[in-house]
Amino acid sequence: MEFEALDVPFEHRGARQAEQVELMRRLWTEDSLTFEGDYHTVTQAGILPRPTRPIPIWFGGGAPSVLRRCGRLGDGWVPVGVPNEKSRQALATIREAREAAGLPWDGFGVQAQAQTRGGDPERWKTHHDQWRELGCTHLAIVTHYVGHGTNVDAHLASAQRYYEAVAD
Repeated sequence: MEFEALDVPFEHRGARQAEQVELMRRLWTEDSLTFEGDYHTVTQAGILPRPTRPIPIWFGGGAPSVLRRCGRLGDGWVPVGVPNEKSRQALATIREAREAAGLPWDGFGVQAQAQTRGGDPERWKTHHDQWRELGCTHLAIVTHYVGHGTNVDAHLASAQRYYEAVAD
């Protein structure tokens, strides 16, 4: 529905996203710019204050075109899923796209998710280690399924139990 509101065909979402990444990176680094793209036109614009260091752009998703775009343009990937062969292949697609673009793998981030609910320390450790083996650099601990009405202390305790289970 949002693409209809933007008057952009849904099939153009990838190209539009790539153009937006280019435009934002230029706005973050140039004093003033004029940009004439397929989806955006910016005339003599700049932003102040500009960032003092590069802003990392991370992509989510698992479609091959998204993975290739992530490899060419991204600084990281947020997978949806589990550490399995499909995730391994997705990372290989990203790595190949980075190599083809002449970009290093070093410094590229991968942030997976871990649920605390429904698991136990042994399962958490296995999941953590499998993601690590695949090259995961960050792991978000999801505690919002701990229970309805759970207070902040319960969420923190759940995350702490997970951390203790996977800490080396």
